[in-house]
Amino acid sequence: MTESPTQQLAEFASRQLRSELDPKVSAATRRSIVDTLGVSIAAANEPAVEVVASAVFGRGGVPEASVFGFSERLPAASAALVNGTMAHALDFDDTHLPSVLHPSASVVPAVLAVAEAEGSPGADIETAIAVGIEVTCRLGMAAYDPELRNSVFFERGLHATSICGTIGAAVAAALLHGADEETVSHAIGIAASMGSGLIEANRTGGTIKRVHCGWAAHSGITAAELATAGLTGPPTVLEGRFGFFEAFTGGFYDRRSLVGDLGEEWELLRLFTKPYPTNHFTHAGIDAAIKLRQEGVNPDSITAMRLGVPAPVLRTIAEPIDAKAVPESGYSARFSGPFTVATALLGGGGLGVSAADFSDDAVRDPDRLALSALVHCYADEQSTRDFPNQLPGVLSIKTNNGTRFEHRVTHTRGGPENPLSGDELELKFRFNAEPQLGSKGASQLLDAVQSLTSSTSFQRLVPAFDRNE
Repeated sequence: MTESPTQQLAEFASRQLRSELDPKVSAATRRSIVDTLGVSIAAANEPAVEVVASAVFGRGGVPEASVFGFSERLPAASAALVNGTMAHALDFDDTHLPSVLHPSASVVPAVLAVAEAEGSPGADIETAIAVGIEVTCRLGMAAYDPELRNSVFFERGLHATSICGTIGAAVAAALLHGADEETVSHAIGIAASMGSGLIEANRTGGTIKRVHCGWAAHSGITAAELATAGLTGPPTVLEGRFGFFEAFTGGFYDRRSLVGDLGEEWELLRLFTKPYPTNHFTHAGIDAAIKLRQEGVNPDSITAMRLGVPAPVLRTIAEPIDAKAVPESGYSARFSGPFTVATALLGGGGLGVSAADFSDDAVRDPDRLALSALVHCYADEQSTRDFPNQLPGVLSIKTNNGTRFEHRVTHTRGGPENPLSGDELELKFRFNAEPQLGSKGASQLLDAVQSLTSSTSFQRLVPAFDRNE
């Protein structure tokens, strides 16, 4: 009898925990850990994080795991809820294509919380994170429709990140709880009833999307705990008539993408590390704006701009145009094609654009708003053909003396074809972490992640710090 996809994923996870990771997979996993910790620390004072932290700390509970930057400890699932919210709050976390999801922000917080509660060895932590990210990406890839050239999740307004991330987090957490293959299968079956997330906030605002990865991490840990305690899930939960894909994608899924060559081909190796703290669909415009700025374009001379992007991207970064040209908040600005182009032309910190460029005060900057109003967004045919295996775009600028400038981006910075260097990755981490940890503290955290596999019993990675700074 053919194994169900759930059983195959569980078998892969259990087998991998008993094996050594491929060195490339191991290195990519550590990069994901470092990047996730950096963007989480940078988000520690975000209002949405403070709301979630206040609610969760108000509940109390058994002190099992730490919250990044806090001295108090919480139950593992509660700690992961806050930490996962931090990881996604700035929209600065990694991306997988063409599934268009953010896998690490759910899986890394879930694993670190369970590992701290269980005192797990470092090698198991690294493997659990790698497996959890892989399962998340595989679920997202299974729902990618080549004819649509888009994720079916996305077409239906669903946030694949939180839906698939719940199952990936559950698998990873179950491994650290010592679950056998059958119990991991049950964790998948339970977690499939817990994942959720809508992406309307990308279009018209609201801060709920920031919590999606935290809720996925929380739900994944809960599913793993319930499975370990004896609760069971349906073996056909993914492909069944009333299962995961029927519910979320109308029954569409590609089995080869889901379970083909598990452990041999790794989607984890195809992650994009974001250089900018904005929605990934805006990055081609930012890349192009930075390039044209470097070539001498003076923002004061600009009279008109055209930003060409893949057709499906318009509804996220260009519609409704009034809201995108004048974002209501710093967070909304991260999803605006016009505003991100304007910001990149005026210059920023970090790797070209930084979180400070998307404060609520920055959104009211008249110079940025004036430039933003000059940007016309349209569907570019070449970019649409390449989407979503890449997130390309083209920016054209007309100046007051009639000169025209144009730059086309086929591979955005941070992806497998145009990766950030080791120095750039460290710069991103330090830019995010040093304001809270200082240079010495950031270095210590980097060293701790790099030596993670040598630890025999995991303790907290991120120390408490003054969150009012």
